[in-house]
Amino acid sequence: MTELSTPWSKSMGLRVPLLNAPMGGVAGGALAAAVSAAGGLGMIGVGSAGTVALLKREAELPRKAGLRFGIGLLDWAVAREPGLIDAALRASPALVSVSFGDDWSWAQRARDEGTVTATQVFDVAGARRAEAAGVDVLVARGAEGGGHGEAKVGTLPLLEAVLDAVSVPVLAAGGISSPRGLAAVLAAGASGAWLGTAFTACPESLAPDWARDVLIRAVETDTVTTRVFDVALGYPWPPKFDERVVRNEFSDSWSGREDQLAADSGAQGTLAAAITAGDGRIAQVDAGQGVGLLREIVPASKVVARLCTGAADLLSSWAN
Repeated sequence: MTELSTPWSKSMGLRVPLLNAPMGGVAGGALAAAVSAAGGLGMIGVGSAGTVALLKREAELPRKAGLRFGIGLLDWAVAREPGLIDAALRASPALVSVSFGDDWSWAQRARDEGTVTATQVFDVAGARRAEAAGVDVLVARGAEGGGHGEAKVGTLPLLEAVLDAVSVPVLAAGGISSPRGLAAVLAAGASGAWLGTAFTACPESLAPDWARDVLIRAVETDTVTTRVFDVALGYPWPPKFDERVVRNEFSDSWSGREDQLAADSGAQGTLAAAITAGDGRIAQVDAGQGVGLLREIVPASKVVARLCTGAADLLSSWAN
């Protein structure tokens, strides 16, 4: 693999400036270990249904392999279960991310443990608040990104604005699924890239096979932002954080009718049954707008090598 690095990735001891997004229910210990072994920083996601027991179990996989890794948490989930922060820090990660909130009390605790801190931001105002609170690294998550976020600004405009507004390292996230995308954000000044969809289809992820098939079949226009799945499943995500998913019959049917859906136990049961059965016509699959660039199911090591070699070649050719 062609060498590709940034000052920040070198400071973190990484061979490449790439992290997998800590996607709840997808980014477990096996995916984190695979990404770290390939030279990036593998992240373990503790999502809305995450527990201390799950965190401990998944963190053991990269730990036993002697690999550096990170842990990503949700602010509001930590407020519900404060033990998640304690468990995360006891796992000795290289980086801890807590996103989707404005409580920064965890950041000083992590720094006291020698752990790098990060959080996702969706606009310049949020980036400035996080920097002022002492967060070490910001993740500029653009509207193209899969899963939850505030779909306010596209990735490149957001990255440019945040880089101009803060002095801490900034990682780019949202719609980056190819060597061209990685090269573009690095050329713009990002210290690295935070990728979700590109790794979801990997065999090391916790995603079920039927969800991988949905991702491989999808094209770039197939995603939508919606709250219907959170409403139907009773997940307490703050309403401002929509979820970008591959559109299907359920999202088409219920988007704009969330109040009715919240009272419709039959529809809720239909979704729960579809998830159990692996029916992608009804069950949700998170994906960013880069999903159309996925062509096949390949190991995380090959994803890292393809992205970084291709980006390095592009950056080198531009320099000449």
